Amino acid sequence: MTANELFNPSRLTLARKRRGLTMKTLAAEVGVEPRSISAYEKGEFGPDDDRLTKLASVLKFPEEFFYGDDLDEPTPDIASFRALSKMTAGQRDTALGAGAIALMLNAWIERHFDLPSSDLPDLSREEEPEAAARALRQQWSLGELPVKNMIHLLESKGVRVFSLSVDAVEVDAFSMWRQSTPFVFLNTKKSAEHSRFDAAHELGHLILHRHGSPQGREAEHQANAFASAFLMPKASVLAYAPRMATLDHLIKLKKFWSVSVAALTYRLHAIGVLSDWHYQSLYIELTTRGYRKKEPDEGQRETSQMLQKIFAALRDESISKGDIASELCVPAEELDQLVFGLALTGLKGGRGGAASSGKPPQLRVVSSHEESK
Repeated sequence: MTANELFNPSRLTLARKRRGLTMKTLAAEVGVEPRSISAYEKGEFGPDDDRLTKLASVLKFPEEFFYGDDLDEPTPDIASFRALSKMTAGQRDTALGAGAIALMLNAWIERHFDLPSSDLPDLSREEEPEAAARALRQQWSLGELPVKNMIHLLESKGVRVFSLSVDAVEVDAFSMWRQSTPFVFLNTKKSAEHSRFDAAHELGHLILHRHGSPQGREAEHQANAFASAFLMPKASVLAYAPRMATLDHLIKLKKFWSVSVAALTYRLHAIGVLSDWHYQSLYIELTTRGYRKKEPDEGQRETSQMLQKIFAALRDESISKGDIASELCVPAEELDQLVFGLALTGLKGGRGGAASSGKPPQLRVVSSHEESK
């Protein structure tokens, strides 16, 4: 068969957007008129073999990628983006392109492993985000203790967590429901504390806005308020809150909840510990010291426990990252960017074990209580 008979226009569009290119830019790099790229993507006609080779080279995708079936692609209307108004269409499309590849990878993983099902309640009827945070903590038996690891907690509740390697401050994180499975994508370029807050923020979207539009300032405000209350329970904060906090004191205190000093300062003001004047003074000092952009005394970055366990099982079966990438027809680097940089090495071949047997192996995800022991 020829490339034209098998060529999938939607995959070209996905690859182009994943690289953050416009049709005009791609056309210039390939050496064709923009009209040709438009025609390829509309399915009016396909590229010949030489042109497809050039497209694959420019877009850094294997030629085989463009021959597959339609992919499950997240769209802006179902994905909640933080700071959407500050994000360019290209940045949004790049992140959504990563989401499409993550859905492919997740489908591959679920064919080989039994993963936890979702245990996220629908709390959209809660009147206030603070109440939703308390209700979820109660349902998950978290009490007033700090969450030791947000990614591990989300994964134990059936959330699929992937990383985004997008070097843009406008792209914090995004989340979405795909059928009955929740997904969260975190930008690894942010500080560890920022990423934890992003994870809690996206959890807020998942439980508060599942059946409604996740966009808009009100929804973002609700998710922020939920994240603040979930990470820093009011009773816990009041028990440790200093009466006349200095910034240096708060830098030390923030480690208890593993949040940014800015988030802790905001929370203290929100629950009435800090007066307006005191809060404004601390905020000015935060800005003056550069702590709004560079987190002081940054904590340890969280990573995926589930993916670590999956990769360990795959290594035992001598299945490499290249094997998975080849089966999905994507560059191996795309997988690197989705899995928090975790290493997946192994010899090719030797697929006769648990990962390819009739019954998928089960992964036991450690609960938040077990982690704290």
